[in-house]
Order: sequence, then structure tokens, then C-alpha cells
Amino acid sequence: MHWFYNDGGRSKYFKGEAGDCVIRAVAIATGRDYLEVYNEIKAFNKGKSCRNGTPHKVAKNYVNSLGFEWVPTMKIGSGCQMHLCDGELPNGILIVMVSGHYTCVKDGVIYDTHDCSREGTRCVYGYWIVR
Repeated sequence: MHWFYNDGGRSKYFKGEAGDCVIRAVAIATGRDYLEVYNEIKAFNKGKSCRNGTPHKVAKNYVNSLGFEWVPTMKIGSGCQMHLCDGELPNGILIVMVSGHYTCVKDGVIYDTHDCSREGTRCVYGYWIVR
């Protein structure tokens, strides 16, 4: 799976590293401004910053509010059914949930600050897709 560096516009507002993968993935997937997404997710998190992590429930509620459809790919006890690799994810614009991270995949290409695929072995827990 190909990967292209994209920080979702974070460098326009902040310097250095952050645990802001949900903000970046949403900004990249929607084409919206990083700070706008940051402020909306912060509001969903009852005013608490999400620059160093976003609780899954907050991320889920926010992305669902944008009209994305959640597609689970793994259930408790089922084992890994889908990986972050070529040919396993559908085409389209996706916000993908993997262990401890969210990323944006557009038509089979990862857009993130690093290649988070673990050489195609990283398990996908589920993804949101634009419908």
C-alpha cells in the first residue's frame, strides 16, 4: 500500500509532534481545515483538547455526525479479518481505525504523517466511508 506524507494542515497551526491522529484523519478525509476540525472535536469532548489523543467514543460520535458510515471489520474473538494493505480495503475515502491509531486512506493510498501499515500486516478494526 502506498503512503504519502500529510499532516492534515497541523503544521500551519502547531509545531512538533502530537497525538492528534483523529483530527488529522478527518481533516484529510474531508478536506476541511485542521483547526476547524480540532475545535469541533474539542467541543464533542466537552471542551477538552484532543491534541494528545481522542477517546474512541468521541471520535466515533464526531465522525458519524459528518455522515460517514461505520463498517466494522473485526469482532471480539474473530481474529483479524482485514489488514492495512493493498486489495483488502474498498476504494473511496476512508477513515480507518487500527490499534491505537486512526488514518485516512483514499483509493488505496495512506495519507498520514508516517506509514502506519506495518508493511501490510496491521489489523483494521473498522473504517468509516463516505456514502
